[in-house]
Amino acid sequence: MPSSTSMALLHNVPKFVHLFVSAFVFLTVIRLYLFPLLTSSAFSWRPSAPAPPPLPPPPAPGAVVMAGKEYSSKCDISKGKWVPNPNAPYYTNDTCWAIHEHHNCLKYGRPDDGFMRWRWRPDGCDLPVFNPAQFLELVRHKSLAFVGDSVGRNHMQSLLCLLLRATYAVDASPVQDENFRRYRFPSHNFTVASFWSPFLVRAQEADDDDPSGLLNLYLDEPDTSWSREIAQFDYVIISAGQPFLRPTMFYENRRLVGCHYCRSPNVTDLTKYYGYRMAFHTALRVFTDDLRGFGGTVFLRTYSPTHFEGGEWDRGGDCVRRRPFRRDEARLDEVAFQMYMTQMEEFRAAEREGRKKSVKLRLLDTTEAMLLRGDGHPGRYGHVAGANVSMYNDCVHWCLPGPIDTWNDFLLHTMKNEGRRLATRRRPGNERKPS
Repeated sequence: MPSSTSMALLHNVPKFVHLFVSAFVFLTVIRLYLFPLLTSSAFSWRPSAPAPPPLPPPPAPGAVVMAGKEYSSKCDISKGKWVPNPNAPYYTNDTCWAIHEHHNCLKYGRPDDGFMRWRWRPDGCDLPVFNPAQFLELVRHKSLAFVGDSVGRNHMQSLLCLLLRATYAVDASPVQDENFRRYRFPSHNFTVASFWSPFLVRAQEADDDDPSGLLNLYLDEPDTSWSREIAQFDYVIISAGQPFLRPTMFYENRRLVGCHYCRSPNVTDLTKYYGYRMAFHTALRVFTDDLRGFGGTVFLRTYSPTHFEGGEWDRGGDCVRRRPFRRDEARLDEVAFQMYMTQMEEFRAAEREGRKKSVKLRLLDTTEAMLLRGDGHPGRYGHVAGANVSMYNDCVHWCLPGPIDTWNDFLLHTMKNEGRRLATRRRPGNERKPS
């Protein structure tokens, strides 16, 4: 029993203290017994994916990053396999504002997340995952432009998400047009831009009233929406693909020379491959022939395969894979193979011409890597389920985060190799013409 001294002290405590203690006990009991879920994980906040791993330390300012066996001259990073990567993803749909709605697969209910947890391992060497600190140091006071279709824009958004891990960007677009965007990273005075040009050359609708969507392509005229401004950029990534599958009329010297799938008895069907070849020929010659003294680097990113199964894109086709293919499980179909080979032939020809004029053309050969990633497309998860939208299953673009992030591994690797070339060239006794 309490002593008389204790009872005396208790009587001397102010009444409001008794009221405070009683209220605290009452609320605690109510919380535990009437609202037990508030103490469980059911109502606790959880990110849509594990927190991204910490960033590696940045290199010293001005350093040329070129260490490790990834620079083996015998290593072809375009050949390899996908291996598990427990550290991925490196950003989430919660942490990156740059993800296009139709590529935001987790937001729109994709039930699995394994497609984010792989990395590309080339045969015979290692390809480090993208390091935003290294990349930003390499591009300090420089600029990069993406020229091409919506898959190229998909690539740009992936790059933005990876860079936003290290710093912030501001919208520096000269006009408010989603097809022509610019973002500046003030911390490094670096600018990223996108130029919408799905055919790379001048294009216009053949007839506004034609339901077939027939298009006129002027195969020897570069699209001025990008060609007039591109000289100001230090790096340019050129790409194009699926738009060339649509019906088109081909013009050269302003004269009709043929078509692809125009169904006109008086016009020669030159096939889509002719238009594709000529478009890349014209686009690459902007740098080797038209831009006198262009001192930047041009990257051609190769064809990105689609993965429709069970039908064509407009006939119920879908991409239902939930893991990467092994190398012996997939091969390019005829269309993808011909498009890829056409690109390679035009690139090699332009590369030889550019070498004579000290114009740097480099290849981002991502086709084999992406052939194996039928699991990485939005499919039906590019919009709200049941939404009244005129969209098909998307087996063309790529989820973010997802396999397309690897394209930036390729890009940084190639840029570091470029720095190695320059450093080697500047060593005493190694003076030689630029390649």
